[in-house]
Amino acid sequence: MTKECKQQFTLRITQANKTEMIVILYEMVLAYLSDAEEALGKGEIEAYRGALRRTRGCMEELLASLNLEYDLAGRLLSLYLYCNRELIKADIRRTDEPLAHVRMVIGKLLDAYRELAGQDTSGPVMQNSQAVYAGLTYGKNKLSEDVTEESANRGFRA
Repeated sequence: MTKECKQQFTLRITQANKTEMIVILYEMVLAYLSDAEEALGKGEIEAYRGALRRTRGCMEELLASLNLEYDLAGRLLSLYLYCNRELIKADIRRTDEPLAHVRMVIGKLLDAYRELAGQDTSGPVMQNSQAVYAGLTYGKNKLSEDVTEESANRGFRA
């Protein structure tokens, strides 16, 4: 994942509500899967394993976010555990076939959660984060970001 992509995810996380956080995690899983497939194609086994490790880290966050009081959470738990088994299988066998299965499952969940995120009107999970405004700079055709309200206690409440 490129540095710019990581920065975009970080920015989105600071402004995301609970549903959008799940969408972001799904997108991160897909990005790390692409990194793994690219590394395997180049024969870079350590990079491949590193991308799989990061993918599994995202899956662990998804598992930790489940509220098992709801019936749907049990179904998601089964899907997440299946994806974890496929990631382990891909790591052991050094093949990208199991990654296609994970991509299919996460892709369908991503579509469903994107639709839900459009209906979720709750506020951001992170409070007291910096506001960021982005737009095209006059005459430069370049996206610039402006961070306002710089504070020493960003993200923390005193």
